[in-house]
Amino acid sequence: MSIWFTQTTPEFLNRGSQNTLVAHLGMQILEIGDDFLRARMPVDARTIQPAGLLHGGASASLAETLGSIGANLCVDPTQKLCVGLEINVNHIHSVRAGWVYGVARPLHIGAATQVWEIRISDEQERLVAISRLTLMVLDRTPKLNNWRAP
Repeated sequence: MSIWFTQTTPEFLNRGSQNTLVAHLGMQILEIGDDFLRARMPVDARTIQPAGLLHGGASASLAETLGSIGANLCVDPTQKLCVGLEINVNHIHSVRAGWVYGVARPLHIGAATQVWEIRISDEQERLVAISRLTLMVLDRTPKLNNWRAP
């Protein structure tokens, strides 16, 4: 059974990310399962730090992107909006090139908050980073109507 309020496709989500940090870092939504989202991000000049390793901020951006999209797909976008409150990322394994893959699953979907776990792995399926993202569920108001729903 699907957890999603809003049914969509990876292609639609990717088109909606044009001209954002998501597109700039080369992130691509690959799959929407019944209870997870999967995306990838290149490890290249856009996402490495000066030492040539995947930048921790890039991993955090991938995690926040997946968790935020997932959270917003779980609410009625005409009534609610989910925004990040706190993110934690533990960096486990370094990556120098290729792709990293993030999988986001909810730990808690509540009326006021949501908590998502995002696991980031490399092409050999080694755990690169693990993240927990807490989001606040807001009532949509005229002030928040400029936000683009997924």
